[in-house]
Amino acid sequence: MNEEIIVLTEENYDAEVLQTPAPIVIDFYADWCNPCKLMAPAFDEAAAEYAGRVRFAKINVDESKKLAIKSKVLSIPTLLFFKDGEQVDRVTGPLDAVQLKGRLEALLP
Repeated sequence: MNEEIIVLTEENYDAEVLQTPAPIVIDFYADWCNPCKLMAPAFDEAAAEYAGRVRFAKINVDESKKLAIKSKVLSIPTLLFFKDGEQVDRVTGPLDAVQLKGRLEALLP
């Protein structure tokens, strides 16, 4: 996994997502999920391209079931976009690089 990408857990979720004003996109995924694997290169590429402007995080739904339930994630991949600690966008299903970048641009001032 890309070093710019934060691994979120129940222990660090609030501090990393809800208590920071920086824009963040969270990828809810599972290792066995083929659509998740399909989207992973675009997510990694965007993390490198937007480093310093948007934060990127992943949550493995098999390891963090409570966070998936809390976030009402029913299908994967699901991306949640946060700005100023508030969710501003949500996408279920894989995005290609162009679609992901369009959503990221909407997070930026």
